[in-house]
Amino acid sequence: MATIDANPPSGTRDFLPGEVMRRERAFATIRAAFDAHGFEPLDTPAFERLEVLTGKYGEEGDQLIFKILRRGEHEATGEADHALRYDLTVPLARVVARYGSQLAMPFKRYHIAPVWRADRPGKGRYREFFQCDVDTVGSDSLVADAATLQAVADVLDRLGLSGFRVQLNSRKALQGLIEAYGVPEALENSALVALDKLDKIGADGVASELRERDVPAAAVAALADDLGADDLADRVRDRLSGTERGRAGLAEVDRVLELVGDVPGGVVSFSPVLARGLSYYTGPVFEVVHDGLHATIAAGGRYDGLIGMFQGQDVPATGGSLGMERILLLLEQQEQAAPRGPDVLVTVMDDDAAADALATAQRLRAQGFSADVYVGGGKLGKQFRHADRRAARLALIRGADERAAGTVAVKDLGSGEQTTVAEADLVDHLHRLLGR
Repeated sequence: MATIDANPPSGTRDFLPGEVMRRERAFATIRAAFDAHGFEPLDTPAFERLEVLTGKYGEEGDQLIFKILRRGEHEATGEADHALRYDLTVPLARVVARYGSQLAMPFKRYHIAPVWRADRPGKGRYREFFQCDVDTVGSDSLVADAATLQAVADVLDRLGLSGFRVQLNSRKALQGLIEAYGVPEALENSALVALDKLDKIGADGVASELRERDVPAAAVAALADDLGADDLADRVRDRLSGTERGRAGLAEVDRVLELVGDVPGGVVSFSPVLARGLSYYTGPVFEVVHDGLHATIAAGGRYDGLIGMFQGQDVPATGGSLGMERILLLLEQQEQAAPRGPDVLVTVMDDDAAADALATAQRLRAQGFSADVYVGGGKLGKQFRHADRRAARLALIRGADERAAGTVAVKDLGSGEQTTVAEADLVDHLHRLLGR
């Protein structure tokens, strides 16, 4: 008989129980934080009509859309009419256009869900992956931008990822920067793409790239001099203060900093050349980096012209996205998400003990414990080994002698210590051992 390849499709992954639990704990923490900040959960179909997605991501993005062929009698045409969800922003725009009258505006939502892209798979690059977005639609107030930053920072703090840095800038400040340094307005987007690479390629690398993009030599020299300075932020502030747009941008940054205030577990500061390459940003923009990874783990900004794509008019919006795969990697590195099994594994000594074991587990669950019952059969040593593999904390033994005496033997699988307690005292004993 021919065998079938058991590997998952290229660019996708199987998640075994320990990894699923790690991810679900993180998702639960994120949901609790966003709920606490007044954001509401939203979900949308895994696929959309093709016309909804195309033309929203640029030519390169459109090529990465996973298209779904027409079905049934139309299958032979080879035409597509639907596609898998590419991101969570376009579905949000569609929902606002469809249900706007039913939503309390400003509408604050979060969305945790998988998306699909027909990208070339590689290390850390998948065709199926989770995104986690948080957005406020319908408010042009900087309070909404500050509230987004506070919510994102709270999520990271609750996850135990202290040491993060929120880098904040404004597209208005960037427009002032272009003017202040004498970069031609026609080269604004091209120059900002180069400036946004400062952390990756350094001041000399940015200067070289600016020259390749035909930025005038005087502007490149001024930028290179400031980009390599220890007081970069102060130098840029001085230059921005000389232009009207620069002053407006600085005022926007400073107002958001004032509104956000101190955040637990991290710091928020002005990052003068942070550009966020996407051209649709219109106001404050931010990225979050972490000392443990030296990579962006969250990002976002204001994009007042994007959500209204289905309505023919601009709708103010601001939001951010968490880099779930990087965050989960950090949690694993910090060993905060080590696999956890059930509180208790109830052993089954023989057929006569099976009903008692199931009833014991049921009583413990009613008291708030997670309890598994060994269903594989076999000697006690085998059951203990299984408990270890499941990362259970404790094992219960109820043989014929214990049942007759009305007692339970409790084995701490970490220390190996075993004690026998009366059935009536079992719950209190478990609470003590589990530190509850």
